[in-house]
Amino acid sequence: MKVRVHNIKAPLETEWEELREMVRKRICCPRSACTDFRIVKQSVDARKKHVCFVYSVDLEITGEVAADGKNVIVLKDEEESAPVPGTISLADPPVIVGSGPCGLFCALTLARMGYRPLLLERGCDVDSRTKAVQNYWEKGELNPESNIQFGEGGAGTFSDGKLTTRISDPKIMNILKDLVYFGAPEEILYRAKPHIGTDILKQVVKAVRTEIIHLGGDVRFETLVSDLEIRNGQIAGVTLSSGEQIPCQILVLALGHSARDTYEMLCRKGIAMEQKAFSVGARIEHLQSFIDKSMYGDFAGHPKLGAADYQLSYRNGNDACYSFCMCPGGVVVAAASEPDTVVTNGMSYYARNGKNANAAICVNVSRQDFASDHPLAGVYYQRELEHRAFLLGGENGNAPAQKVCDYLNGKATSYWQKVYPSYPLGVAMTDLSRCFSARVSHVLTDGLRMFDKKIKGFTANGAILTGVETRTSAPLRILRGESLESISVKGLYPAGEGAGYAGGIMSAAADGIRVANQIISVCHPKNGGCMV
Repeated sequence: MKVRVHNIKAPLETEWEELREMVRKRICCPRSACTDFRIVKQSVDARKKHVCFVYSVDLEITGEVAADGKNVIVLKDEEESAPVPGTISLADPPVIVGSGPCGLFCALTLARMGYRPLLLERGCDVDSRTKAVQNYWEKGELNPESNIQFGEGGAGTFSDGKLTTRISDPKIMNILKDLVYFGAPEEILYRAKPHIGTDILKQVVKAVRTEIIHLGGDVRFETLVSDLEIRNGQIAGVTLSSGEQIPCQILVLALGHSARDTYEMLCRKGIAMEQKAFSVGARIEHLQSFIDKSMYGDFAGHPKLGAADYQLSYRNGNDACYSFCMCPGGVVVAAASEPDTVVTNGMSYYARNGKNANAAICVNVSRQDFASDHPLAGVYYQRELEHRAFLLGGENGNAPAQKVCDYLNGKATSYWQKVYPSYPLGVAMTDLSRCFSARVSHVLTDGLRMFDKKIKGFTANGAILTGVETRTSAPLRILRGESLESISVKGLYPAGEGAGYAGGIMSAAADGIRVANQIISVCHPKNGGCMV
């Protein structure tokens, strides 16, 4: 039988065979009866500063074992079966707009089942996109169509490459296995907080693209969808900014959360959408050595631990402040997609060996903050903050920045201390609170003071805030029904983070697969397809 054993605590120096022996003794099983030993989860327990690893492992047992339903569980084989193709025959291949994790995994799933999807991406391929981003960071020359937000791989391509998610879905393990197949390190299959970094993620998305094409799909870059053709309440095609028209009966909108012009087009076309709460704030930077010491104590710097991270939250009634997208050993990057704006984000390489740690410190905003019922009010709110940051930074691309201690004391920063900002276009010392509303600034202040009680010195030690962070999630949701189709147009499938149904690489990929499976269950591929 297959058994999963949880909560195996082991010193950092524990070797593979020692861990096997610990598990065998836990379940009182002879050595000869235990086979196919495999780690399924490895996390760090640093709560008492005596740092250790905590494992969950799977193994095959010959004979019986005393399962307790908690720490020792007998597993059943649960394979998610592929959907059976539906009966509606497609005259044209399905079209997918957006090549982020949602669009890529939607296209990959359809391609594997013989549907030969057409994937349209407004930005460049990842290599050309990297050059455009580097040009922006070095010269301040923004390409509005290919940047941190737009291009192959989506916004997550220039991030920490986090693969954590709060959703519980059997698709998650299959996605991780696919990522390993396409070049990610095998450790993501069992690490409690897996990540692959921007450097590895770029190679992975290229490999996924190659596989989609190999299976008969098509991928087109620098291809912006500017309009939809709708006939009798059914999607009939898309129009590109070049004027080209592409017919389709199935259209997946796997938009990024920054596709503002596309949101506006959909609103004009009468596609039902609603406001969605999101968060805004600033990037905080500390020395990574300070975070390591705070989290791991005397174990800081241990080669098996790597760079430490943290997760903090504070709530007071309806107001919430929390850390988001923490990037150990990373940098704060320029992430604007529109001129005359400043937007920050965080990015790490796989090694996470940079001098600074950074994270977004965010405050929730919603309809009351937008002061409008318009479905795009959140978009307008984001733009206003980003333009304020541009003005406050000096109208030259510099980001407004301030020491945390000065922010809390209500004075502009005049010098840096210990920590130096990593934002590539340069920063302007200022009073960052001028970017935010009184409510957001008040909640941010309260949250930072509370976080200092959880991590002593969090607001001191030269810590810096760089603003603004506005692209935490989509500011709206494109409404869909139980069939996952838009409630406005048949054959139109809003999906992923930009449509308001995911948050991060893994949940977006899972939603892309979910939508693909729904399409497969309804439609049959053109010309019968070639089942893969």
